[in-house]
Amino acid sequence: MKKIYIAGFDVFKEDSLEIGERYKLTCKKYGYEGLYPLDNKIDTSWSKEKARKFIYESNIKLIQKADIIIANANPFRGEELDSGTAFEIGYALALGKEVILYMDDTRAYKQKLTCKSKIDERKDANGMFIEDFDFPLNLMFSDCKIVQGGFEEAIKAI
Repeated sequence: MKKIYIAGFDVFKEDSLEIGERYKLTCKKYGYEGLYPLDNKIDTSWSKEKARKFIYESNIKLIQKADIIIANANPFRGEELDSGTAFEIGYALALGKEVILYMDDTRAYKQKLTCKSKIDERKDANGMFIEDFDFPLNLMFSDCKIVQGGFEEAIKAI
């Protein structure tokens, strides 16, 4: 049975454990085994450094075990996807894994960016050029399959 690593900022939500269980049930429904980062339990007595190291190493091992990575690429705390998720995606791509990203809004990055300069639409409010490749994310995600919708739509795209 192929394994899917479930990446994304859902781990920060109050109901993150329930979300993980739902995603793993969806994986099972389609014949896959879901690997969710919060399956790795930390001991609340650990120091922050020990917990941080454990979480990092455990998630790396799950990505290595996975055949496919499905990641929530919706904006998180701003206009970009979660930086931890971006790292996991890059690591998975470096390992040659199949990566599927799901997003609510798959319009081109330049179209949906809200911090555009009022003077020059090629730039953001800080004067930096905005990528314009008719792609919903930074071009470095070009090797990922991008699906509009949610987790189940991403599984169906495999």
